[in-house]
Amino acid sequence: MRGEAAGPLAGVPFSVKDLVDTAGVRTTYGSLIFEHHVPEADAVAVARLKAAGAILIGKTTTPEFGQKGLTEAPLFGRTRNAWRADRTSGGSSGGAAVALACGLAPLAVGTDGGGSTRIPDACNGVVGLKQSLGVVPHDRAQDAFGNLSYITPMARTVADTALMLDAMAGAHAADPHTLNRIRPGYFAAVSAGGDLKGLKVAWRPRLGNAVVAAQVLASCAGAARAFADFGASVLEMPDDFDNAEELWLIVNGCYRLAQFGHHLAQHRPRMDPTLVAQLDRAAKYSAQELYRAIFLRTELYRHVQGWFDRADIVITPTLARTALPIDHDFFAPVEIDGRPVDTMRRAWYPYTLPFNMTGNPALSIPCGFDGAGLPVGLQLVGRIGEDALLLRAAALFEAAHPWAHRRPALPESA
Repeated sequence: MRGEAAGPLAGVPFSVKDLVDTAGVRTTYGSLIFEHHVPEADAVAVARLKAAGAILIGKTTTPEFGQKGLTEAPLFGRTRNAWRADRTSGGSSGGAAVALACGLAPLAVGTDGGGSTRIPDACNGVVGLKQSLGVVPHDRAQDAFGNLSYITPMARTVADTALMLDAMAGAHAADPHTLNRIRPGYFAAVSAGGDLKGLKVAWRPRLGNAVVAAQVLASCAGAARAFADFGASVLEMPDDFDNAEELWLIVNGCYRLAQFGHHLAQHRPRMDPTLVAQLDRAAKYSAQELYRAIFLRTELYRHVQGWFDRADIVITPTLARTALPIDHDFFAPVEIDGRPVDTMRRAWYPYTLPFNMTGNPALSIPCGFDGAGLPVGLQLVGRIGEDALLLRAAALFEAAHPWAHRRPALPESA
């Protein structure tokens, strides 16, 4: 109407997870402590989406401070799965994934500190990218150098994810990892088509976990083999990987204790008991234990980079089973194919945690449904900086095995 050029996302609605600041719009971090908090400025990623023409229509639910793989919080209660009300939406970007699956908006800003984008995307049958470290600025990270968390693009399709990433990516002085990085065209890469001839794809059915649900394993193995149809060589990697939970508990626990622990003295009774228990556990670690874990994080990084001497893309399930029951206790063993196995981190999402610590890009896409009608997620992992390749490979898979036409039945909106 003003005669100005329209941006690439002109008029496109988007939501923002309630962990990410939005100017003039209440941002609570899922906490009663910040129930009436209204930021004065947008996070850089949000400001860039607005500058591209996208329209913010609302905030989406999160567990308190994002510190749980289930989206339930003292302030908002539980967020149910888009496909079955008796199952969890996953977390911590559960509200964002459900909003996408239900068609409330085509784009969503999430965060991922250990799988918080990819877990709910797998649970709800949508697309989510934890991009390479340094692609999208995290201007609110309190430890800009040791950060584990990412502000992420989420969408119903790979192309929309790439278009969103184009708007969000790029250098910013507040995030040292973003400086002097080559910025490829992500949507251009997805639109290029072609094939994967000359590339090697490695299938890793396990990542330090012992059990995968039979239907999830079958769906993901079949999807991995399908990349041969695009010209790639597909090989299987053995599980020579130590489960990352113990390392994660120390590194992330100490980070979050420093970040949120000061609230305990005044607000402990109002905080999520799960969060309180995790902060109390982290308080028992010594500085020496923390730095040993930081050294192990470096070893983990170097180990994972070695995968890419043999492969260009590594494929895993996103989750070892589909969505858990809505009332699952975070500390209780996860049940897989009728038997209790281990903790959520060790048994349900061991595939997501490592790549927050290594910085590699990891993309979750749908690859089918189980017998209960719940989505199954497939994870693609690449070399740091090769996000465009992951998106292009995922787009080829999506074109051959489309998913976005399927929507959950929602009696509430009939």
